[in-house]
Amino acid sequence: MNLTPPNHRQQEILDVLRRAGGSLRVGRLADELGVSEETVRRNLKRLADVGQVEKMHGGARLAASEGEGDFNQRLARAPEAKQRIARHVAGKLRDGAVLFLDVGSTTAYIADALRDHSGLMVVTNSVTVAFKLATRNGNQVYMAAGALRAHDGGAFGAEAMRFAENFKTDLAILSTAGVTAEDGFMLHDLEEANFCRAVLANAGAAWVAADASKLGRAAPITVCPPSRVDLLITDAAPPKDLAQAARGWGVAIEVAP
Repeated sequence: MNLTPPNHRQQEILDVLRRAGGSLRVGRLADELGVSEETVRRNLKRLADVGQVEKMHGGARLAASEGEGDFNQRLARAPEAKQRIARHVAGKLRDGAVLFLDVGSTTAYIADALRDHSGLMVVTNSVTVAFKLATRNGNQVYMAAGALRAHDGGAFGAEAMRFAENFKTDLAILSTAGVTAEDGFMLHDLEEANFCRAVLANAGAAWVAADASKLGRAAPITVCPPSRVDLLITDAAPPKDLAQAARGWGVAIEVAP
């Protein structure tokens, strides 16, 4: 990834976005800076390329600089992309599937997309996923024990680890904070990574669902050997180096329509 510091114009854009609470439309940015919309778009592209902003329809928002923010903030990022991914995942799953869904924001959208499926057996450590799929259409939902984290409603710790060891699922569907050609699939939280490893030890197949903002983005903790993942489902074609690395790992990539 290009780590060149932002130039003067790009720094001005970042400053305006921060003063505005994190997001603005292109026209408003142009007015604030006294430049053309084309100048704003050109500089937003460069900022997006280095992961400092996320482009959205008609505008841009600041990317999270530390961690991923709380769960509501994560749900609000790239909702259309996550919904597309969720519909694609749901279309690949049969009624009666036995699966694990983790605590990520994209997997929360997947739970929404699965609400018309029936007879699912769902193992999760996400109170959001459990709430969306329990008591519906004959589903069985098993929720991990342990203390719930305040920022995302995820259960972690020793009790959650023991819970994960009880289940052998056909499929684990996981989210990720980032995936790079150098290091594979990564997270910001060690406790979360350890829990994912426990789940993967007893899962038949593993899918990662991640919107395009995660492609090429690094995080501090690797989850597993990337070859352990069978399929990456995203909403845009990955960078060439990541696509090439995925072929070497044996990871298929599907872009949700």
